[in-house]
Amino acid sequence: MDCIFCKIVNGDIPSKKIYEDELVIGILDINPHGDGHTLIIPKKHYEDYKEIPDDLLIHINKVTKILSDKLENIFHKNSVTFVVNYMDAQAVKHYHKHIIPGFNKKLEYSVDEVYKNIMES
Repeated sequence: MDCIFCKIVNGDIPSKKIYEDELVIGILDINPHGDGHTLIIPKKHYEDYKEIPDDLLIHINKVTKILSDKLENIFHKNSVTFVVNYMDAQAVKHYHKHIIPGFNKKLEYSVDEVYKNIMES
């Protein structure tokens, strides 16, 4: 399979991983729309939300709460946007959820600075 997210999950492509458990990883988006823009990616490949089991969607929502709270506190953002793209809007055909603190606001930090701040917190 030639899926970039599967390659990231398998460690074949480097990423700025800020969360991992047995079911999902959380990585920083390399083209962020806000400081701390994070993707939650299931370790198992599912093309879209219609394929993914409900219990995994519930788990992803729990991880969303954990990570969004952490990101809001670290970067002092007063807004957060959650996005799941589908069909033509889905650039990578592997289900993933975006957490975007301060969506489309002026970025204050580089991805490397964001990663450093998160890992030191």
